[in-house]
Amino acid sequence: MPKPVRNSGSSSSQGEPQAPTSGDSDANLETVAKRRRRVFSAADKLRIVKEADRCLASGERGALGALLRKEGIYSSALSTWRAQLGTHGTEGLAGKKAGRKPKLTEAERRVVELTKRNAVLERKLHVANVLIGLQKKAHELLGIALPQSDDDS
Repeated sequence: MPKPVRNSGSSSSQGEPQAPTSGDSDANLETVAKRRRRVFSAADKLRIVKEADRCLASGERGALGALLRKEGIYSSALSTWRAQLGTHGTEGLAGKKAGRKPKLTEAERRVVELTKRNAVLERKLHVANVLIGLQKKAHELLGIALPQSDDDS
């Protein structure tokens, strides 16, 4: 939403109609679009970090502060970029897209669904195998002969 800004001119003399006001405090307001946030490319970030390192290496007093003022960034942004460069290299400086991750394609959704179904079936198979083993032990303890299956021959 645009932020209201006080218009410095006096009353309009070019025939522009003025809206009725409820007092002098709101008399000359106009809206100005909000400035967009700056986005630095990976190359710009790398250039600024290297330039900052040169400023520190020169030993000149206030050189780093002058660089930060010239570029219009805070020292915290510089330290964040240095950390990203140190941990992930130049790929770490690349901007990441904000917001939700893209939705899955139809094939990816099918893979996820089948993976879940496979896990459920594997659990059921495990329970069935445990029950069969338990039945075999019960037959052995009670001395009941098990019927012969085709697999045993």
